[in-house]
Amino acid sequence: MKSANPYLFIEDCKEAMAFYQKALDGDIQNVQLADGIEMFKGQEGKYLHAELHLGDSIIHFSDVFGKVTKGDNVSITLECESEEEIRRVYEALKNGGQTSLELQKTFWGALHANVTDKYGVRWLLNYQMQA
Repeated sequence: MKSANPYLFIEDCKEAMAFYQKALDGDIQNVQLADGIEMFKGQEGKYLHAELHLGDSIIHFSDVFGKVTKGDNVSITLECESEEEIRRVYEALKNGGQTSLELQKTFWGALHANVTDKYGVRWLLNYQMQA
C-alpha cells in the first residue's frame, strides 16, 4: 500500500481549505475544479479535489456534490501500488459492505472505486495507471 489519507467532503471547500491551511500551516496543492467537465455542468468553481500537504501527510478535500450529513463527510483514501492490489482490496472491502462507485477507469487516468465496508467505514480506492 502506498498510503492511507483522510478525505473530507465539505460545503464551500475553497473557504474550508483556506481555514485549514492557516490553522495547520499547510500547503494547498493539486486543486482540480469542476469547470469544463460535462458531468459537473452547473457546478463551476467547486473543487473536485484538492490537497493540503502537512509535512509528509496529505489531507484530501472535495466540495459536496449533493447532500451529506455532518459526521458522514469523512472517508479514507487508499492509494494502491498496483492493479492487482486495488482489485484485491476492493473485493475484500465490498464483502458485506456497499459499493457506491464500482471499480472503474476514470477520466483522471486511474482505477477508482468507492466502498462502504460492513462496519460503515467509507473507503476511496485509487490506483493511478501508467500512461
